[in-house]
This record gives sequence, C-alpha cells and structure tokens, in this order.
Amino acid sequence: DLALLRTFLFSSEIMILDEPFGALDAITRNEMHLWLMNIYKKYKPTVLFITHDIDEAILLSDKIYLFTNRPATIKKIIDVDIPRPRTQRVFTSPEFQALKGKIINLLQTETQ
Repeated sequence: DLALLRTFLFSSEIMILDEPFGALDAITRNEMHLWLMNIYKKYKPTVLFITHDIDEAILLSDKIYLFTNRPATIKKIIDVDIPRPRTQRVFTSPEFQALKGKIINLLQTETQ
C-alpha cells in the first residue's frame, strides 16, 4: 500500500495507522503484518495501530487500549506479554488464546 509506505518514509518516530489492512485479502494482510513487524524490529518506531480485529491487535501490539462506546474513553489497558519475534504460529498458543478470551469478555461486558 503506497499510502502506508509514504506514511512510514516521511513520518517522524511515530506512525499512526488507522485500519491500514482492513480492505486486504487474508494473504496480503498476513504479508503486511510481517512487513510491519520487520519495520518495527529494524527501526523501533512508536506505532499507534487502530484496529477492530482482536487477533491483529494481539499479534502486533505490546499494549492494547480498549475503548468504551460513545463517548469513547479508555476502558482497559492490556499488556501483551507474548515474546517477540511473533509469527502466525502465535495464534494457536495458550497465551494468545487466553488473552483473546480476556479481551472478548471485556468487550462483551460493554454491550450488555
């Protein structure tokens, strides 16, 4: 995605990405996850990554900020203590599944 590359190349030490992979097919999305993780490993930028995809948030994040519905306020800050480097294999790990369950439960309490 040219816009994403331009954001990276001309940004400062912080990247703000709002649903950058949302319109991509699964294979391309996976490639972009790997690309972003390599960028992070090499340059260590601060990345504010906005997503509604729980798996994507866990895979890419060190911290996840869950927000309430309107008005949006921070409901919970969750540390992702899954070691890096992360690959697609992390999706089946017990740590990943436990964290995903915790996030789903927190989100469900918001809608009830």
